[in-house]
Amino acid sequence: MATVVSSIGLKGIEGYQVQVEVQLLPGIEGVSIVGLPDASVKES
Repeated sequence: MATVVSSIGLKGIEGYQVQVEVQLLPGIEGVSIVGLPDASVKES
């Protein structure tokens, strides 16, 4: 079951609404980022 959380993203001084969906599964370790993450997220 996934959980959806409303949040905001920032581009300069402008804000925009985003939805973050999280799903935890037993026995699976890892992170998958779907969509267009910022370059700083890709580097981490």
